[in-house]
Amino acid sequence: MKILNPKYTEKSTIAQLKQDFQTAFPYKHLVMEDFLTLDFANTVHDNFPSIEKLNKHYNGLNERKSEGSNFSDFHPALSELRQLIMSKEFANWMAEVTGITEIFVTDDKLGTGLHQGSNGSFLDIHIDFNIHAEKNVHRRLNMLIYMNKDWQPEYGGDLEMWDAKMTKCEKKVAPMFNRAVVFETNEISYHGYSKISVPEGVTRKSFYSYFYTALREDASKYHDTVFRPKPEDSVSKKIGTNLKESIKNFTKAQLKKIGINI
Repeated sequence: MKILNPKYTEKSTIAQLKQDFQTAFPYKHLVMEDFLTLDFANTVHDNFPSIEKLNKHYNGLNERKSEGSNFSDFHPALSELRQLIMSKEFANWMAEVTGITEIFVTDDKLGTGLHQGSNGSFLDIHIDFNIHAEKNVHRRLNMLIYMNKDWQPEYGGDLEMWDAKMTKCEKKVAPMFNRAVVFETNEISYHGYSKISVPEGVTRKSFYSYFYTALREDASKYHDTVFRPKPEDSVSKKIGTNLKESIKNFTKAQLKKIGINI
């Protein structure tokens, strides 16, 4: 794990991370500074692809961002980072610090990729899909590694962690360069980011990884991403979000039962 900051493999650091993860609020999570070695993080930053090179673009009621897992189009450093995240050694490290055993990253767009947003980008508060619809494995952890140098507070875009009842934001994490965030994905891990306001040429960049385990008997029934309106949202957005999400999740659940994944 030569591109991981060596301090994170020290026994004392691992012990502290284990404690921090279990006691974090409003749900289990970690925030780790200087996660990758500085030289490697700089290489990733300097060669982060433009939005145009990403192969998916969302612009809807609840999100405006771009996403890509087409690593063959990216600089080799991105593939090297992907290989680290997908390695058994890294999975063992992640299992040790979180206590979630036998975890792995799927070799597809629902395992690793890039997120990026230009001015006006946002991702409304949501919980993530809980079961990989094709592989039928249980999503347990998210990891985000931010690649934003000189990110200013007025840009916005902090990762927001909300309470289980969606009444208030309990914690914000700025998307600073080489900062990694790991959090448990479950039925109360509401998160997202508000609309950003950035100068021309500045974007909000992150590398994402999703960790899975075999499907558990006590797992909730399959659902897709579930967006929730904020208390301050307009009445029309609240109605639109709730209606859209109800129809979407009902339809996807019924299609999954007959073997169709969309």
